[in-house]
Amino acid sequence: MIVVAGESLIDLVPEGAGALPASPLAPLVPRPGGGPYNTAVALGRLGADVAFCSRVSTDAFGEALVEGLRAAGVSDALVQRGPEPTTLAVASVGPDGSARYGFYVEGTADRLFALPERLPAGVRALAFGTCSLALEPGASAYEALLRREAGRGAFTLLDPNIRPGLIPDASDYRERFAGWLPYVSLLKLSEEDASWLGGTPADWLRRGPSAVVLTRGAGGLTVFGAAGEVSVPAVGVRVADTIGAGDTVNAALLHGLADRPVESLDSGAWKELLTYAARAAAVTCTRVGAEPPYARELEV
Repeated sequence: MIVVAGESLIDLVPEGAGALPASPLAPLVPRPGGGPYNTAVALGRLGADVAFCSRVSTDAFGEALVEGLRAAGVSDALVQRGPEPTTLAVASVGPDGSARYGFYVEGTADRLFALPERLPAGVRALAFGTCSLALEPGASAYEALLRREAGRGAFTLLDPNIRPGLIPDASDYRERFAGWLPYVSLLKLSEEDASWLGGTPADWLRRGPSAVVLTRGAGGLTVFGAAGEVSVPAVGVRVADTIGAGDTVNAALLHGLADRPVESLDSGAWKELLTYAARAAAVTCTRVGAEPPYARELEV
């Protein structure tokens, strides 16, 4: 089983964002979102045995989020529930499909996540990232889960997916990020994340991860690790928006690795895996909001 730990939220996406440029006052359409949530749903749609570990509101949005997990085949056995409201993210979509967000996070359910006493037997991998590692008090609980399960030998993926507006002290966050790396098996991040963090793949590899995957938008994907530097191009598609594309990459990497140790992949295996991830992300980009593909859509 793969466990994805982190927030779920509701993206409020401008109506018509996938066609003509939306008006600043266009109606907003609610869609399930949150980096970890999207990753879990993408894994479920790809056919993985996956569970979501988070705290979700009992409000109407929270009920819709839990139903979305179930519809994708994701276990909600590790989902904590609470009466606090659901986090909202208001998305603005640029002409190239890229998205920027404004967040409403005060007093929301996912911030009150508590460290679970134990995870089910058979958990082989965990994924972490995005807002959940920046917003206290839940951030400390997610960090404790990362350290505990990595110490028990679990494979861990970290996608920081930086949201600068939610990080009150950038230098403190960068220091905490460096402290997570010894517990990370696979670090995946975007070029924008890498620039904000101020490091390089070589720096991060020395601190713990076995591999670093860098997403470069239309420039494709690159991995750095024992197999050297391996790149694949992006898949050309008509982009509706890029919401959820990076999360789909996370899911494709985790699903594609299955029981293969990341250290065992040679350049050919990495090229195959990154190509699979690029194809999956491309499908997501053709749809408005975070709508990752099903396994059948990636069959060749």
